[in-house]
Amino acid sequence: MKYICKFLLKLWGWKAVNGIMPHKKAIIIGVPHTSAWDFVISYLYYTSVGGVAHVMIKKEFFFWPLGFFLRKMGALPIDRSKGATVVKQVIHEMNSREEMHLAITPEGTRQLNKRWKAGFHTIARATGATVYLGFFDFGRKEIGWLETLPLTDDAQADIQRMKAYYRQRGVVAKYPELFTAEE
Repeated sequence: MKYICKFLLKLWGWKAVNGIMPHKKAIIIGVPHTSAWDFVISYLYYTSVGGVAHVMIKKEFFFWPLGFFLRKMGALPIDRSKGATVVKQVIHEMNSREEMHLAITPEGTRQLNKRWKAGFHTIARATGATVYLGFFDFGRKEIGWLETLPLTDDAQADIQRMKAYYRQRGVVAKYPELFTAEE
């Protein structure tokens, strides 16, 4: 599968930047998130470098046969009916594993959203996971990660530093009108 994904990425003109995150427990931030293609390109990337990135998907999608394939791709069934316990579900899942790389989009939606969510921050602090600043840049056709985000006690300040990183990097979304890293 690794080589098929590598071939497809190259065929579509994408360049992988960096490989597997070296920490056993890691959260990779996926920005900008404006299209379902973000998931496809991200899956191809992380599989092509030999990794498995877990993603949260609502449990209603885990019916036969789709559920089988989603699990094989690293998807975690999340019960969203319990509202605020989504973060607790992920913390439990990550703490029950020796190794887990979790992909999260802090925008939380494919629509324009200036208020990024801090769930990644809570999960990382509760599990000791390292946060990596990942990107899928449709302008440069690059996907990967370059830096980590050292966390402080102030989630909102960390989100502002994260937004500044993406502004400075100049990432381009598939649908640029649906993305902003402005405050």
